[in-house]
Amino acid sequence: MSKSLIDIKDIKRDFQLGNETINVLKGIDLQINKGEYVALMGPSGSGKSTLMNILGCLDTPTSGSYILNGKDVSQMHDDDLAEIRNKEIGFVFQTFNLLPRTTALDNVALPMIYAGYSKTDRSARATTVLKQVGLGDRMDHQPNQLSGGQRQRVAVARALVNNPSIILADEPTGNLDSKTSVEIMNLFNDIHKNGNTVILVTHEEDIAKYAHRIIRLKDGMIENDYQNKEHL
Repeated sequence: MSKSLIDIKDIKRDFQLGNETINVLKGIDLQINKGEYVALMGPSGSGKSTLMNILGCLDTPTSGSYILNGKDVSQMHDDDLAEIRNKEIGFVFQTFNLLPRTTALDNVALPMIYAGYSKTDRSARATTVLKQVGLGDRMDHQPNQLSGGQRQRVAVARALVNNPSIILADEPTGNLDSKTSVEIMNLFNDIHKNGNTVILVTHEEDIAKYAHRIIRLKDGMIENDYQNKEHL
């Protein structure tokens, strides 16, 4: 049995709104193993975005522990969290978050600059992952010269470039039509088959069904957590 890649115990997250304390996460326990493909679901206000921000080291919990790949990240400071994010987590967002006047190749290579790789290494690795996502012929194109699906492929390549432990995708098909959504989800299937751990945040049932395990949140707690029968 592989030890958990993610091990969260009794995570709570409160926010202050004037004099009022809002309890967004109310004690979450969660283990995710290396190589899993998980969908986080829940209606607006269920706490799924807050949980995703904590999983992605974009936010820290009010209390509880979060062990990521053997490191306790729950009490880390911003600089250490930034380093963990860059090494351990590849993000894919609904809005692509690409630099507009920069080629696909340079967008993909960007996380490697922060990781301290040489220009030669950056270029070689970015080329490899762009080919992997089917954009070998679009490397010199800027985002405005690419379709929405192609932009999201660039974003996926950027998420993969540092060989992270986790790919964290937040509503990755939210800005795409249904045909392109299927293409992008098939790409995530391929990424998962290559051994990557994928965590997908979505409110769409037809997108969640690609995942092998579905975790549903409600009112800041895990309502249920089950294996998707389609993938058993």
